[in-house]
Amino acid sequence: MTSNSKALAGLRIAVGMLFLIFAEYKVFGSQFTSGGKFQYWINRFLEDGAYPFMAPVLKNFVLPHARSIAFVVAYGELAIGFALVFGILVRPASVCGLTYMLTLLFASNYPGPHAAFWQYFGGSLDHLVLAFCFATFMVSNPEEVLSLSTYLRRCRATREDRTRSLAVNP
Repeated sequence: MTSNSKALAGLRIAVGMLFLIFAEYKVFGSQFTSGGKFQYWINRFLEDGAYPFMAPVLKNFVLPHARSIAFVVAYGELAIGFALVFGILVRPASVCGLTYMLTLLFASNYPGPHAAFWQYFGGSLDHLVLAFCFATFMVSNPEEVLSLSTYLRRCRATREDRTRSLAVNP
């Protein structure tokens, strides 16, 4: 267990906790999924600056299916949070998290057609930082330390070792 593994586990758990916090009010309250809060945010994204290729998707697909997509967002955040905190299926959760962050980035962080190159990144730090975290989790071994999957793997290996030991030495 290296210090890098510990740091990656700490980052994984911290990002997971953020997603559990994000999901909490969406899943256990009704404002986001049924009360129009999701639609409010989509309309605000359209007003404040979605990337041009994303605006038709938001208008013609997301808004007409807003309630269903709001539930997918709410429970998706909950699933990502649990996966990261407990260290279970971290890579698949990170693929979903990266996709979600890039979707939010393109839906809400367009600085305008004449913006300087750096403004495309400066205006989207809230989504980019989490996207980079998810990309890191995808290409590394984030379940190596402080994860339920590692714990269960060790328990299974210990149980198999005992079984083999009893079979060899009755």
